[in-house]
Amino acid sequence: MIKNFVLDTNVLLYDPQAIFKFEENNIIIPITVIEEIDRFKKDMNETGRNARQLSRYLDEMRATGSLANGIALETGGTLRVEMYEEKFMKVLPPELREERGDNRILAVALRVKEQDEATPVIFVTKDTNLRIKSDALGLKAEDYESDKVDIEELYPGFTELEVSAEMVDRFHGQGWVDLTGYDLHPNQFVTLRDATNPSHTALGKYRADQKRITPIAKSGKDGVWSIHPRNREQAFAFDALLDDSIKLVTLVGKAGTGKTLLAIAAGLHKTAEENVYNRLLVSRPVFPMGRDLGFLPGDIEEKLTPWMQPIFDNVELLLSGHEAEKRHSKGYKELMAMGIMDIEPLTYIRGRSIPLQFMIVDEAQNLTPHEIKTIITRAGEGTKIVLTGDPYQIDNPYVDASSNGLTYVVERFKGVPIAGHVTMTKGERSELAELAANLL
Repeated sequence: MIKNFVLDTNVLLYDPQAIFKFEENNIIIPITVIEEIDRFKKDMNETGRNARQLSRYLDEMRATGSLANGIALETGGTLRVEMYEEKFMKVLPPELREERGDNRILAVALRVKEQDEATPVIFVTKDTNLRIKSDALGLKAEDYESDKVDIEELYPGFTELEVSAEMVDRFHGQGWVDLTGYDLHPNQFVTLRDATNPSHTALGKYRADQKRITPIAKSGKDGVWSIHPRNREQAFAFDALLDDSIKLVTLVGKAGTGKTLLAIAAGLHKTAEENVYNRLLVSRPVFPMGRDLGFLPGDIEEKLTPWMQPIFDNVELLLSGHEAEKRHSKGYKELMAMGIMDIEPLTYIRGRSIPLQFMIVDEAQNLTPHEIKTIITRAGEGTKIVLTGDPYQIDNPYVDASSNGLTYVVERFKGVPIAGHVTMTKGERSELAELAANLL
């Protein structure tokens, strides 16, 4: 059955291509949404770019017909812009005041329902409170779920298989075992556990091209920049980070699991010691936690320091470990001066090509799927990209645990031979940090 979908502003700011994703159904955009979109068009961020892109889409459509009467879409549906009139407010209770844009959008949606009772009307918004108000008014409301991932069913990147004691021994002896009858993804990590003796185990990785399990990489006596994996998940993560055939690594986990530290240690190892990559490039989106401090004084390096301080802290920790072994004594500023490492905001990445670099994007859970796509498509020949983040610590108001770019990439790339993923759950920062992550 054909439905009428009324779209809220935040849906179009999140994904301007949403107007093409409702198949043969009718799309209705209240004029108030166009007015709100106009306020964002000059912003020099992803929201501003999405606002401008939507305006271009609508302007191109306007050339083929009337937005007021409805324009046929290639999907088979129609799109129209619905005008707002003061009399529409009569369908809303007096508590919902007219000056609020959200309430005017609600009024238009209810008016559409009144005018065409035979066609189901669904109000699509990413605003939780607006969905609650819609439901209270008898209007069906849904979240925009085009790129949503069920966070509880997120691909973990590893699995555990009960096998015979003979298979575990054979794996340790010859360094590999053939595996048939199991549905595994490329580069999925595997714990082979003896069915008769649970303490008899082996850790490996599934090689899809060979259809066999091979051992994971060892960090060696000195570790990776003095860092040794403290648990099974960190061992899996190090393998993915140090494997040059894996060009995209995603590390998902709560605070204190070691995501960023392991990524930077592997990046420094591959860049400064093995010279596989020309430079370690570390970046993170600029989103404040809590109330923003406003504009920061100084040049770009001084402005970035508060945002990039977590990166500096991790690098200094790694360097201090090397100093203890008398292997390195450089500070992070010296590494940057030598061109071994660079720390940049994501703001200026659009349009760039980044070859032969080990690129880490920290706090990637604050990025939209489109922003993640923009970053990954910057990768030039020989570049490795590592995305780290915690889907439960999101500061971007336009994404949540299920719709952010990090979890989106994990699900989309889980069957790709040049991608690897590990979900990390065990905190290793400190006993206090682990308790806080679990109890608070």
